[in-house]
Amino acid sequence: MAGESILIADDHPLFRQALSLAASRVRPHARIIEAGTLDTASRAAEANADIALILLDLNMPGATGYSGVALLHAERPGVPILVVSSAEASSAAAEARRFGAVGFVSKESDLGTIEKAIANALAGEAIEAPASGELDDVAARVAALTPTQLRVLLGVLDGRLNKQIAFDLGITEATVKAHMTVILRKLDVGNRTQAALAARALGIGIKH
Repeated sequence: MAGESILIADDHPLFRQALSLAASRVRPHARIIEAGTLDTASRAAEANADIALILLDLNMPGATGYSGVALLHAERPGVPILVVSSAEASSAAAEARRFGAVGFVSKESDLGTIEKAIANALAGEAIEAPASGELDDVAARVAALTPTQLRVLLGVLDGRLNKQIAFDLGITEATVKAHMTVILRKLDVGNRTQAALAARALGIGIKH
């Protein structure tokens, strides 16, 4: 469709080029936006209202585990996210979907398979992830956070102090504390041990 764009977030220029080719074959008139870091992808997602699809690598600067999926889904909940990654598909596919991705395709797939996955994602076809008990519940709560709340949580899980998070996000320390109060309530956690469960659900290690 005319008047739409596709965001490709991957830190490898050659693979971005391959994904750009695949996306252009599926949607010849779509504008391709490339991002090499999660921060760049996040800014592009906010600045371009016509994004029809996000192609996202899990491992890129600024992203750990499934934090990239969770953050971009929080910022643009109506935009499908297709994860294109070298991670083990048997586990990563289901985990990525828990945080808002509509599908997963391996980087080892041929161009035709990737094109088919892009077409399916643009058509709104999603594969539901199987339930996995407690972690599934936590993932749903994390996915319900606002973009700012998620950025604050990721800062906490990365071991950063409130004042450091405030500096990173350009907000006051008091605002960070207020966000944390809401985050703990939304996640239904009250201590660091329980917060580690959120980190586990996101696929990242909690720093001390």
